[in-house]
Order: sequence, then C-alpha cells, then structure tokens
Amino acid sequence: MIKKWSKKWRYTLFSVLGLIFIVLCFVGWEVYSTYNQMDNIQKSKEESRFKQFEEKPEVQPPEWEGSERVNILLMGGDERGIRKGEVARSDSMLIVSIDPPTKKIHLFSVLRDTQVAIPGFKDNRVNAAITLGGPELAMKTIGNLAGLDIQYYVYVDFQGFIKLVDAIGGVDFFVEKNMKYSDSADGHVYDINLQKGQQHLDGDKALQYVRFRHDKLSDFTRTERQREFLKAIAGKMQTGWNLIRLPDILGKVTPFMESNMSADDMLKLARLGYKSNQAGSAQLPPMELVTDIVVNGSAVLGVRNLDALKGYVQEVLNKDDSVTSPEASPSSSPSIDKK
Repeated sequence: MIKKWSKKWRYTLFSVLGLIFIVLCFVGWEVYSTYNQMDNIQKSKEESRFKQFEEKPEVQPPEWEGSERVNILLMGGDERGIRKGEVARSDSMLIVSIDPPTKKIHLFSVLRDTQVAIPGFKDNRVNAAITLGGPELAMKTIGNLAGLDIQYYVYVDFQGFIKLVDAIGGVDFFVEKNMKYSDSADGHVYDINLQKGQQHLDGDKALQYVRFRHDKLSDFTRTERQREFLKAIAGKMQTGWNLIRLPDILGKVTPFMESNMSADDMLKLARLGYKSNQAGSAQLPPMELVTDIVVNGSAVLGVRNLDALKGYVQEVLNKDDSVTSPEASPSSSPSIDKK
C-alpha cells in the first residue's frame, strides 16, 4: 500500500515538474522571441529611412542611466506621396515622460504648427525638424521647446499604426462626435467616416479617429484625442493575452517602425512602464501660451514665453491626476469638445 501511494505521488510530482518545465520553456521562448522582434525595430544605417542624415554630436541624445527621468518622443509620419529618399513631416508628436522613482507616466502632445528654433536651421514649424536633420534633430528641437532631455524616439507610419491596433484586437472607445472628411488626393484611401458613440475601433477606424482635425479647434482637439487613444492602447497592451502575444504583435509592426532603442533598452522601459501609472497629460504649448503669427504668408502658432512653457511642463510633471480623478480607460469618454 505504501509503495502504491509512493509511486502515485512520484507520478504526480513528475507531472507537476513537467508542467513547470513546459511553462518555463514557453516563457523563455516568448522572452527570446520578443527580444528578437524588439531588436528589429532599431534599423541599421542601410535599412533606415533616415540614412541620408549625418550624425552630428550637437544633436545626439543623452544616454539614459536607468534611474533618472526618461523621455521618449513618439512620431507618426504621413508618408503618402513622398518620393524615394524624402522624409515626411511628423504628422503627430507625443512625448512620453516616465519618472522611475515615482513610477509616474505623463504624456505631452506637441502642436505640429508651432513655430520653433531648429538648431542649425532657420526657425520653422516643429514638424519640419525631422525633414531637416532626421529624428535626432526632432528630439533636440522638441526637447529644447519643452525643457526636457529626450533620450529615445519611436517613429511609425500610417500602416504601422493600423497594424498595431489590429494586432492587439482593436480598442473599445467612445467617439465623441460624428467625424467625416473626404480627400481625393490619395484616392480616398484614408477618408474619415466615424459615427458618434461607444464602438470597437479596428486599425483603419482608429487611424481615422486620431487623424481627424476638421472641427472648430482643429489640431488642439486632435492632439487631445491622440493622447486619450494612446492611453487606451497602453491599457489594451497590458492585458494578459496581449502580453503573451507580444512577439507576434511586434512582428507585425516592426517593418513600419523605427527607433534608436536597443532591445535591452526596450525591455528595461517595458518593465518600468508596466509598473508605472498614467499620472497626467497635456498639450504643448498650452492655450494660454499660444499666439497666432504669420510667417512668409502662412499662419503658424507662436509661443508667448518659452520660459513659461518650460515652467508649465514642470508643473504638469509634479502633478498626479490619477490621485484626484478616475484613470482613463479604453471605454471612457475623452474630456474634449463634444459639439
């Protein structure tokens, strides 16, 4: 009888150990696969869409040591109609700022028509910096504007954004108004036609939502929509199933993405981001510091006081909106103009 029970427990122990081994192998493979996919985002000089730009020491980003605040510039490019060797202006620009000691994440969206000083060039719209000197110059320009050291960038085109949203299974989101816009310039491929209400947005519809700017406040409301939708994507990415599917998700997106992050950098940032909370978001420049100006016959946005803008950024970074208000969720309604 004792031998019988001993044999039974031995089989049970072997079964449990076998399951643990399988799980560890699966996790190990997932980590290995994820690492390899992350490594593909950092393109070689020959593969890069920015290969024509020379590296200049004066615009090289600072290294992140791991304990200080880290800032990542996210740029979305509209590459429709550009010729080979050309670089599109950054249609969207967001700064993700993470503070390791406090585990707080803040988002800043940058108005693309803001007139800024671009190192080594004449003043221009902020979205032109990437066309003049590549992502490093864009990082330096926007960092100077916000008073922040920007260590990393991630660039994605329209197709990359669509692939990302589709890869995570779409996002449930509240569309605050009817949105409709038609453009024959690209054969109506990127027309916008969304209805007001709670709905499931796939990649195509999500791109329509974040691109729409044909309302009363134009880019002002568009940048807020982008911040809210980015929060929703972050929330969806943190679900257990999408974490397991991360190698597959990255595999679908990496051909359309580019970054100066190494795979090791991404893993460190992923661990930090997973442990952090969304503490707030803001537009740069804020409405009270924006002024309308005309440059060479074109209307652009001026900054009333650059020092005041940098002070505003620090004020936002010292706040934690999640303490006083419910954290935004993929199904929550953005607090923007609902007219």
